[in-house]
Amino acid sequence: MPRALIVLLCAAGAVITLAGIQAVGSILGPVVLALVLVIAVSPLRDWLGRRKAPTWVLVAIPLAVVLLVLLGMVAILTLAAAQLALLAPEYADKFSELVTEAQRWAAGLGMGSEQINKAISSFNPANLIGVAQSVLSGLLGVLSSVFLIVVLLLAMSLDAPIYSKIMKASESRRPAMYKALTTFTDRTRRYLIVSTIFGLICAVLDVIALYILSVPLPVLWGILALITNYIPNIGFILGLVPPALLGLLEGGFQTMLFVIIAYIVINVVIQSFIQPKFLGDAVGLSTTATFLSLIVWAFVLGPLGALLAIPLSLLARAILIDSDPNGSMAAALISGELPATEPTAT
Repeated sequence: MPRALIVLLCAAGAVITLAGIQAVGSILGPVVLALVLVIAVSPLRDWLGRRKAPTWVLVAIPLAVVLLVLLGMVAILTLAAAQLALLAPEYADKFSELVTEAQRWAAGLGMGSEQINKAISSFNPANLIGVAQSVLSGLLGVLSSVFLIVVLLLAMSLDAPIYSKIMKASESRRPAMYKALTTFTDRTRRYLIVSTIFGLICAVLDVIALYILSVPLPVLWGILALITNYIPNIGFILGLVPPALLGLLEGGFQTMLFVIIAYIVINVVIQSFIQPKFLGDAVGLSTTATFLSLIVWAFVLGPLGALLAIPLSLLARAILIDSDPNGSMAAALISGELPATEPTAT
């Protein structure tokens, strides 16, 4: 077949596949999230297995850890949205003062036209708080199917021990697929570890900066920064919105500016310059591939796709590329590393 026709058929197949994934996104998204969480705690299950723990312990303890993490994330995002709703009335008068100050500043620059004053006056605390609440509601919507996720976690936790044995037994029959899937699980765990470590670093530094700037609820926004760190490239922006708005209402434009500068310095330096080096080595995805993963999966699965962009791309790579003996060039393009050269016979 002509190469151009092959490329067009592959592109058409990719579009159809992504459209199908988007159609069943409400089911597939929780399934992948549950799979990632089960993979994350698999070392704990292996550790318990090596110590001859009963079968019910192999299921109960990892499941309990995953449920604590999942419910904790839901609780934090819910608390953040509720706190913003409670704080909105308290800053109504302060916001009116800020509007007056902005009008005076615009007049001092010779921009005190009726249109500008009307635009400034059109803002109110409810609108700004609504922006922050919509961001948090979008993140909370990621975990809205809690019941489905819990059921999937229970089913996967029950099946995990036998699936581990099946995978080991298939190593001799399907070595390429076995290696691809084991590499996927290893890289997914490394991704979660690296993101958690750097997320904790960013969260601690953000809390310190917010505490110095007297922004309300600094610990809550630090935890939110940790959660949004799992969203590549744009996660810190989502975590910046609530504290920046509270900085504006608490200390004025200067405080908001300092909050934005602090977040940019802390998160951009760590997430854009330091973390990608470790993350690229951990998951085998180039910076370009990571960013494209975010765009594609966020478009297909929404907020949950953004949160799971890296694991989804690793799963697609394992099934479509790493399991193919002829996929070394495609793997090199995705990882940004030169393909391994085979020694020539002499």
